[in-house]
Amino acid sequence: MKHKGGSTTVILVVILIIGLSLLLYPSVSNYWNSLHQTRSISSYVQTVSHIDDEEYRQIIEAAVSYNEALAESGILWKMDAQQRSEYNSLLSFDGNGNMGYLEIPKIKVQLPIFHGTDDGILQLGVGHLEGTSLPVGGPGSHCVLSGHRGLPSAKLLSNLNQMVVGDTFTLNVLDEILTYEVDQIRVVLPNDVRELEIVPGMDYCTLVTCTPYGINTHRLLVRGHRIANAPGKVRVTADALQVNSKLVALAIAVPLLLSIAVYNLLFPGKKRE
Repeated sequence: MKHKGGSTTVILVVILIIGLSLLLYPSVSNYWNSLHQTRSISSYVQTVSHIDDEEYRQIIEAAVSYNEALAESGILWKMDAQQRSEYNSLLSFDGNGNMGYLEIPKIKVQLPIFHGTDDGILQLGVGHLEGTSLPVGGPGSHCVLSGHRGLPSAKLLSNLNQMVVGDTFTLNVLDEILTYEVDQIRVVLPNDVRELEIVPGMDYCTLVTCTPYGINTHRLLVRGHRIANAPGKVRVTADALQVNSKLVALAIAVPLLLSIAVYNLLFPGKKRE
């Protein structure tokens, strides 16, 4: 009987640990990813601060020239090896493929921007859709950024559906801030790219994610047009590095409660003060 009781106790403890792990995983994992995203952004800003004026000018001019060429030719939906190599070399100077970072105040999002939209990239931040205009703006440009939604390990663009016309977001590239005001929200099929084309004379940026939430049969497109920056715009924040008080409370309370529960299971009849 004692052996049976001991086995039951072990099973209950294992179930308890698994349950607590499942309960805490989304919050802890999201915080961990936010921490790494902020560190990536901070590292990017530091790298930019050490670029000399001549190198800075060359980087910007190359990206602007690329966008001007796209304005003439149209978006490169299919790129050959040479075109892809040129694309990957632009705005690429920090060694991590980070082109800058996206800020969306409405949904409290700050994410690094990387070249391409491979799944590994979209686990870490937002990906720039290759073949579209680079995130340096300019007349006749249309930058497209794609991000995941609904990952249990990271928030990313999960709340993009909360954006409405009139909201703003910014692209922070090198030492430049580009502010966009949402003017159009569309839901389209995955292969419908008509809303992503370049419009002559316009400076657009579109944020793309999957929809409906958890089903992902369509794409949510949130487009903004370039506007003047808000006065006194702060370039870098460190919100993700601040310790969340709720997580601290959980980190203290959960081990304590787990210890008490395990003790009660292992020694149910032991007298305690």
